[in-house]
Amino acid sequence: MPTFVYMTRCDGCGHCVDICPSDIMHIDKTYRRAYNIEPNMCWECYSCVKACPQNAIDARGYADFAPLGHSVRALREEAKGTISWRLKFRDGREKNFVSPIRTTPWGSLKGPGEYAAPRPEDFARQELAHEPDSLNIKGGLPALRPDQLKQGVV
Repeated sequence: MPTFVYMTRCDGCGHCVDICPSDIMHIDKTYRRAYNIEPNMCWECYSCVKACPQNAIDARGYADFAPLGHSVRALREEAKGTISWRLKFRDGREKNFVSPIRTTPWGSLKGPGEYAAPRPEDFARQELAHEPDSLNIKGGLPALRPDQLKQGVV
């Protein structure tokens, strides 16, 4: 479901450009509006849809998600702390989904350069650098001891 922008709603703020992990959202230099330069390369992460304060970005749905002739509308409502998805079918029926916004506030996460460099002994561990700290797990990640593993084939 690649994204597309309603040019009449877009104000060119650039939030979608900043958040797009595949760097395909751009601002048109003439019209100062966002657009998807390569819909086929869209990861379908909906980051741009969720980040757009003007609700100017929508997604095209797949046939297994919503049948031909439908429309899919995502609406971010900061005041309510929700993301709503509305599917409108060809016969006029609507289906609504509401999910809480579970993202952290913009700019609240530490960047990679703000963490200490990994120590040599960290490279021998199975955990990623800073994983227990960033997951807020005291004492490290749970792991099975060798004596807890079953031997043989069942």
